[in-house]
Amino acid sequence: MTAMNRSRTLHINQLIKNHACGEQVELFRSTFGDFDIAWAAENLLSASARAEYHKVTAPALTEYDKVTASARAEYHKVTASARAEYDKVTDPARAEYHKVKATALAEYDKVMATARAEYDEVKATAFATCYAEDSACG
Repeated sequence: MTAMNRSRTLHINQLIKNHACGEQVELFRSTFGDFDIAWAAENLLSASARAEYHKVTAPALTEYDKVTASARAEYHKVTASARAEYDKVTDPARAEYHKVKATALAEYDKVMATARAEYDEVKATAFATCYAEDSACG
């Protein structure tokens, strides 16, 4: 892969970062969308160019993984106590909600079952009556 080819790879964020005018950013976006370099590398480069791409980007990926793992660990460390406090406050309300919901659902199911049974009885009686009249006329 030549230096010229590498310099032709462009992402919209690079345009924005380098203060491209809004018109050019919009032209790029409307022409290419949010160009996915990783997808392009895997799907558009030849095997040898793809190998070179991975060789060049591997150290950056390793550093990215290291930095983001550290940031993720710090995030979880910082938010863990807040999450525990949130759960402590909301768990009783959630339990009460589920209790009320279960009671309401049981009552709903009871009413629905009674209504369904009454409806089924009317349907059966109506069918029997209509069938008997049909048979008598037939």
